Amino acid sequence: MREEPLTFAAHLRAVLVLGLPLVGSNLAQIALHVTDTVMLGWYGVAELAAVVIGSSTFFVLFILGSGFAQAVMPMVASAMGRGDETQVRRDTRMGLWLSILYGALIYPVMFWSEPILSALGQTPEVARLGQDYLRIAGLGMVPALILMALKSFLSAQERAGMVLWATLAGLVLNGLLNWALIFGNWGAPELGVRGAAIASVATQFLTAALMAGYAGLLPELRRFHLFQRFWRPDWPAFVQVWRLGWPIGLTGLFESGLFEAAAIMMGWIGTMELAAHGIALQLAAITFMGHLGLSMAATVRAGRAMGAGDRAGLRDGAVAAMALSLVLALGVIAIFVAMPERLAALFLDPANPETPAIIAYAAGLLAVAALFQLADAAQVMALGLLRGVHDTKVPMIMASVSYWLIGIPASYVLAFPLGLGGTGLWLGLVVGLAVAAVLLMARFWLRWGRVAAPEAA
Repeated sequence: MREEPLTFAAHLRAVLVLGLPLVGSNLAQIALHVTDTVMLGWYGVAELAAVVIGSSTFFVLFILGSGFAQAVMPMVASAMGRGDETQVRRDTRMGLWLSILYGALIYPVMFWSEPILSALGQTPEVARLGQDYLRIAGLGMVPALILMALKSFLSAQERAGMVLWATLAGLVLNGLLNWALIFGNWGAPELGVRGAAIASVATQFLTAALMAGYAGLLPELRRFHLFQRFWRPDWPAFVQVWRLGWPIGLTGLFESGLFEAAAIMMGWIGTMELAAHGIALQLAAITFMGHLGLSMAATVRAGRAMGAGDRAGLRDGAVAAMALSLVLALGVIAIFVAMPERLAALFLDPANPETPAIIAYAAGLLAVAALFQLADAAQVMALGLLRGVHDTKVPMIMASVSYWLIGIPASYVLAFPLGLGGTGLWLGLVVGLAVAAVLLMARFWLRWGRVAAPEAA
């Protein structure tokens, strides 16, 4: 019997029920990095700058490899929409395989990262401390990618609550270990940036273990036999995950590369400016986690609608997700404009003589961050919807043009030839994100947003 179509209010509720735990888990995840930034801001400016560049490098490499884990979400959602539980297991397993393989292969880049950071224009001290951080933090790449794949699996099952609780448990552990190992409290050694890295790795292992236990042991999920004969290859599913996942990873690389390039160029301006950039970027990233969570919910809902052949549900669900993201963006703009200095001050020790200058610089950057809220929300929502319908290759090309051929050159020209400094760098981010938002939204609505949309990308 054909199900009655959902009302718009029902679509809003469905996105919120799935999206709020994902927003919460994303916020808890970014809080791990905020904890590192805050505590190392108390510890020293050089250490803060090193972890800004080190964690940015880790994040870029993570995003590149996470495409396979992220591909699990729309693939599992579509399989569930079709009622094909065997394909759910096959896609998830091969997403885990590809994630583990990538994490092992990329570690040498982090182990020998000092020459790379130096070549990118960082000071010798920042490059050395950044490598110290990455050599330890890199050990957490595999569990972090496993966590992402399992998060995709559970989200596609619309069981995002466990994702939130596991991430919160990791947040508590990370804070305790940071307090002990960065500063040498409670009898622990004082390890500075190494202590922050150890805390991050321990947290990633804990959360991955919690998620794996839940996915494998929960009675309602046992029917998928997710880890039974896990070592056996499934090459057709491997290829399918690869084909959908590598464009997702490259799209994420292009976007994160835009912000990484801004961090590198900010390092050319000065260490104080790089520290302020790190603070402002952390605050912008916190708000982005809300949009990302809603985008992930949109991916699942779009994938389910696609698998069930429900084009009207695909369109209406997309409108509901975008409306929620718009409300969030407007609220963030109001906060950034109203209290930028107060927000920046949360990250620094008031006794540090450099604190007033860093706060003033970060507040100026937050004013620009308010400008790109709408564009950032629109582009990540469009990407989520397009992934839900398995449309990833053309969006990858659009992202590469928007972020690298337009955004990065715009940041450089505005910052240096035109003399706008750090503010110019961030205005370039606005340009790149705005172009991406227009192209990606046009792609979704012209190709998929109509009830009589074509079947394949």
